[in-house]
Amino acid sequence: MKDFLKVSPLKILESSAYKELGKGNLGVLIARAGVGKTSCLIHIAFDKLFRGKQLVHVSLKDAPEKVVAHYNAILYDLVGVLEMEKEHEARDRLDKNRIIFAYLKESFDLDRLRKSLANLVNEVNFIPNTLIVDGVDFAEAGRDIFERFKKIAQEFDLEVWFSALSHRHITEKNERGIPFPCNKLDDLFSLIIQLSSTESGIFLKLLKDHDIEPIPDIMLRLDPNNYLVME
Repeated sequence: MKDFLKVSPLKILESSAYKELGKGNLGVLIARAGVGKTSCLIHIAFDKLFRGKQLVHVSLKDAPEKVVAHYNAILYDLVGVLEMEKEHEARDRLDKNRIIFAYLKESFDLDRLRKSLANLVNEVNFIPNTLIVDGVDFAEAGRDIFERFKKIAQEFDLEVWFSALSHRHITEKNERGIPFPCNKLDDLFSLIIQLSSTESGIFLKLLKDHDIEPIPDIMLRLDPNNYLVME
């Protein structure tokens, strides 16, 4: 697992102020459609799982079977790229420490999520360190939902990672350089990372680092085939 941690997308945080998002905080990965938000988000999940942490993956767009298939496909690639000798151990750890909640056809409700998390903690003794949330429409969601997610993060002592869809034709940024759709919400997020595709490759760039100003110039190049950091 150490080999993966060396090339994990979260390696971008090694040069950040606190080296991590941290419990009680929200983080977001911004990218245009087709660049690889979900894959990169799942790599963040693997980073947590390979460190022995428990997590809950919340999908607002895919059924659990599709989410599992995505994890398995990425794990298959990792086994080949990193030449893992104990694939079964990695898969067992994945199955043991990850739970998937899917809310399809506008069935998502934060009160329902909170009750499900409370049940995991109190009845199952599954205590997540991280919440991965994929599929929130940042352009339509409104500020309230993220304020409530912040309360959940604090109540359950976990960190929450989101993916946010940006658009090529919307170039709006705020005075701190945070692009749409997070330009009016950035005060609620402790870490903001942008995933972008250019002629030179695919890059991760740190746009917000907790309360640190000015933002350190931190950028990593990713392998477009597997979204691992290129050394």
